[in-house]
Amino acid sequence: METIQVQVAQVQTINPLIRCLTLSARDGSALPGFSAGAHVRVQVALADGASDWRHYSLIDLGGDPAAAGAPAQYRIAVRREDEGRGGSRFMHALQAGDSLTIEPPRNDFPLGQHPGRTVLVAGGIGVTPLIGMAAQCRAQGRPVTMVYAGHSRELMAFLPELQGLLGDGLAVHADTEAGAPLDVAALIEGCGASDRLYVCGPKPMLDAVLGQAQARGWPSERVHFELFSAPPAQAGDHAFELVLAQSGKSCTVPADQTILDCLIDQGCDPLFDCKRGECGVCAVPVIEGEVDHRDYVLSAGEKAAGKLIQICISRAKGRRLVLDL
Repeated sequence: METIQVQVAQVQTINPLIRCLTLSARDGSALPGFSAGAHVRVQVALADGASDWRHYSLIDLGGDPAAAGAPAQYRIAVRREDEGRGGSRFMHALQAGDSLTIEPPRNDFPLGQHPGRTVLVAGGIGVTPLIGMAAQCRAQGRPVTMVYAGHSRELMAFLPELQGLLGDGLAVHADTEAGAPLDVAALIEGCGASDRLYVCGPKPMLDAVLGQAQARGWPSERVHFELFSAPPAQAGDHAFELVLAQSGKSCTVPADQTILDCLIDQGCDPLFDCKRGECGVCAVPVIEGEVDHRDYVLSAGEKAAGKLIQICISRAKGRRLVLDL
């Protein structure tokens, strides 16, 4: 994959958890264009000395596709996570003038053309790809509303900018004020027959939106979504033996590690991309064992058959899993 050498042009502290970084090409040239919902992959140094890639959505409050055709700068926001391997902590330590390696923008979460409202549903830092969608809809005169949910207003990034952009079209839900999580059922019930949802946030919120939409018989094309990060380990996750049938190798996948990361640590080179169970690139045939499916790619029938697994996110229900690798 082609890479681009950039430098940190500006650092802005949004709140105690979130920093906004402005990036520009080291050689001063224009950067590749992007569209609303796009992200870049950034190479980060981890706490154990290894390197990895992290996805960050591109933030665009202008809404003009022409201006995003050859931008001088990219703008991303990073939420610090104290748990995990340290990618966000690396990003939070960056200062103006520091260098980074990134990949050109990619859009797996594009804004479509359709009748009815564009209903944007953001959870926490998942607001970042939706900002450009809101701005583009406003610039094009398309009906748009946003529901922005978070723990507290103080920790919700870009809230003043969105209030200025959307006005009464922005509904803010702060758990500390409401005393309860966002009422997803009421949100879905309030949508018109031709409205489409664009959802980005944590897995529980996404699962709730998808579940409510499916319960009402919505076709899948009415709900577009993206997870802002890989889901965390779940209660009850356990270690299991992983056997690779083609090579005869076996290893133990710890309770707090994905199959994909375990294979990488073992020196394997599996195919993967998003690491969030959305793209389907890392699908592997299953020879033996019961799969705990957690992806958003396989159909209900494929999950019931148990012949494929998305190794970036799904696990074994039992103590042994044999894959065709």
